[in-house]
Order: sequence, then structure tokens, then C-alpha cells
Amino acid sequence: MSKSNDRIPNKVLKEIFPKHLRKVSLSDELYAQLKTLILSGKLKKGQKLALNKLALDLNTTIPLIRPAFQRLERERLIISMGRKGSFVT
Repeated sequence: MSKSNDRIPNKVLKEIFPKHLRKVSLSDELYAQLKTLILSGKLKKGQKLALNKLALDLNTTIPLIRPAFQRLERERLIISMGRKGSFVT
């Protein structure tokens, strides 16, 4: 067994492996898809983002979309209004 201090740091792995060979998490992929949809205008300003519909459209589950929503909210691309839902800003 290898010890945790024997691991190669992520910074080094990023330098060694080209971007297209690195493993990308599904949440990162969903984030990128949603960001592209917003920036391209396919999701319009003020449009409500229904988690159920997005999960179906993106062939995923709601728990995987939530972290992507959090990242988009930090970037101020969407706004969450509690029980009213999330909207494109």
C-alpha cells in the first residue's frame, strides 16, 4: 500500500498530463455545459432554471447539478432565490 505522502501532487500531475487526458468530474462537466448554455444565450437572462427539467435535459440527477449551480452562483451567472428557484442573471 502506498502512503498518502507518496502521492504525486495535483500541481505536478497537471504539468505532466495534457488537459485532454485528465479525468474531469461529472459535476465539472455539468458546470461547463450550463455555463456554455448561459453565455451562448440559450438560457436567457431572467429564465428560471428548473432542476428537474435540467436533470432530464442533461441526462443526470439533481444532486449532481447542485454543485454546478453553486459555482455558477459564485460567478454571478445565476441567482438562487430560495424556494422561488434559481434564475439566469
